[in-house]
Amino acid sequence: MSKVTRATQLLAKAGVAFSVHTYAYDPTAERIGMQAAEALGAAPDRVLKTLMVLVDGKPACAIIPSDHEVSMKRLAAALGSKAAQMMTPADAERITGYKVGGISPFGQKRAIQTVIEMQALEHDLVYINGGQRGLQVRLDPADAVSVLNAVAAPLVA
Repeated sequence: MSKVTRATQLLAKAGVAFSVHTYAYDPTAERIGMQAAEALGAAPDRVLKTLMVLVDGKPACAIIPSDHEVSMKRLAAALGSKAAQMMTPADAERITGYKVGGISPFGQKRAIQTVIEMQALEHDLVYINGGQRGLQVRLDPADAVSVLNAVAAPLVA
């Protein structure tokens, strides 16, 4: 497994302090984010999952703790929109350039609106997918917000 991805390159170029962590990715896991947390020995609320969504028909990215589900109403409201829905896996892969299970909010093919669950900002460090299955980057969530030009909002039900 390469520890250099578009995601890690973007973070390094932006001067963000981060560390790379690998684990044995299980493609059969029912909840990939929870499997990552367990494999890393990290609290599930510190391992954030990247969800690709459509908000009023436009691609967006939601980053939430792996032990929660996103509220589509809250997500839409955070972006000043009316409706949100999950993107199909095929569309998520096409738009991001990453494989499902390895989708990172960093280094996607093009910049899209991103919202991060504001509870994540209460932690000093969080894990976010590093652009490859079984690869996570650990960083300050405030740095993630800054690099992604993300909005922090309540997203979980």
